[in-house]
Amino acid sequence: MNIQWYPGHMTKTKRKLEEQLRWVDVVLELGDARLPLSSRNPLLKDLLGKKPRLLLLNKADLADSNKTKPWLDELGKESPVLAISALRGSGIKKITDTLESIMADKRRTMAARGVRARPIRAMVVGIPNIGKSSLINRLTGGSQAKTGNKPGVTRGNQWIRINPKLELLDTPGMLWPKFDDPEVGKKLAATGAVKDEVFDQEELAIWLLQWLKQNYPQELMGFYNLQEEELNLEGIGQKRGCLISGGKIDTLKAAQILLREFREGKVAKVVMD
Repeated sequence: MNIQWYPGHMTKTKRKLEEQLRWVDVVLELGDARLPLSSRNPLLKDLLGKKPRLLLLNKADLADSNKTKPWLDELGKESPVLAISALRGSGIKKITDTLESIMADKRRTMAARGVRARPIRAMVVGIPNIGKSSLINRLTGGSQAKTGNKPGVTRGNQWIRINPKLELLDTPGMLWPKFDDPEVGKKLAATGAVKDEVFDQEELAIWLLQWLKQNYPQELMGFYNLQEEELNLEGIGQKRGCLISGGKIDTLKAAQILLREFREGKVAKVVMD
């Protein structure tokens, strides 16, 4: 199964992101806790240069916590990292304190020069459909209270006051997913980061079933109450009543059900990397 991705806005997005980076102190990079590597854009490291970053692995409530911990330890060697759920609010309160810790040295240097302290300025970057809007809404409490334009920010970009210590650039930085490895594309599609129109849903569901059989077989069998040999689109379709005329199984509908229930974390809590 080949998942094609044609981001025509790549150059424009990159230019805009580089422009926004000039006005922030730190970057909140948003990834998916189920895909601690595959959901991150490999080009971001070059774009950021020496700009500090805090990696937030979102949707931790849908991830296999036993596997999330080793990933946090490993990724933490490169930059600070937190596991969060923007939807449920877990881990959100740690963000401001962690940002303060990241910026502590720079702020001490500025204070020594007599520069008055101001809130930390941050922006959120991540691939599409990773939960940026949910995170921003969670941080702001749903209130997009603008603090007005700051000098040097072009085209009316505005800052949202999160709390007295933190301001967020209101235009979330968009990054394109870049994957040369087809497995990465499949994982992104399975978790919902790639639009369903881009790939064959039945092919993807068959691939996902094989992956789950290899990695989370007990959870898969338990959720659908099927034996291993029955775990296919026909078996799931039969169980979920996906019947069409002549008593045949609607395998496309079965594939859509599997993908939806998997993305909602009902089939199994997983880490796919």
